[in-house]
Amino acid sequence: MGIPRDPRPDDAPWPEAQWPPPQELSGESVVLRQFVPADAVELFAAVDHDACWEHVAGRPATPEEYEATLARAPESGRWPWVVRIDGVVVGTTSFLDVSLGDARLEIGSTAYSPAVWGTDVNPACKLLLMEWAFDHGFGRVQLKTDIRNLRSQRAIERLGADHEGVLRRYQRRADATVRDTVMFSVIGEEWPAVRQRLRDRLASSPRT
Repeated sequence: MGIPRDPRPDDAPWPEAQWPPPQELSGESVVLRQFVPADAVELFAAVDHDACWEHVAGRPATPEEYEATLARAPESGRWPWVVRIDGVVVGTTSFLDVSLGDARLEIGSTAYSPAVWGTDVNPACKLLLMEWAFDHGFGRVQLKTDIRNLRSQRAIERLGADHEGVLRRYQRRADATVRDTVMFSVIGEEWPAVRQRLRDRLASSPRT
């Protein structure tokens, strides 16, 4: 394999990214609010399913444990959101790995109730989060998942994210094995087309 070429040799300076995000992001079908302790019981109930944690370490045993974990999350660079439909909690997602100096962040730590899998909830959430990020100076949004999580990989591909490769032996699973991680991203130059694709998809899909 040859040495890769710089795909953007004439880059202009990128603007500064802005932070923090607002407490709430609202779309036509979903509302995202930053986590507060009062959300823990409903959120725990929404994602307390084996299928939600099959590829994710750190499953909480109680609402109180989940509350403590999410309350401490910003200390480790994760800002969790609670996802609601008509006021009902259906899952969570997060901003993480935020690098203001590099104008990039990640969307991850996502878990939804199986009741909303295959609906427009995931693309609606990702649209809200990416719109905020790109509107506030971020030039890269990345998403990654376990190489064994084929459902998640397909969902990320359907968002329009670019498959960048595999990070080998990257992150420990709940069973103490170390997973390979599949990396995807959307960058600023691609965002207008990705945004329109998401909007078109949501306009033609069932709400739930």
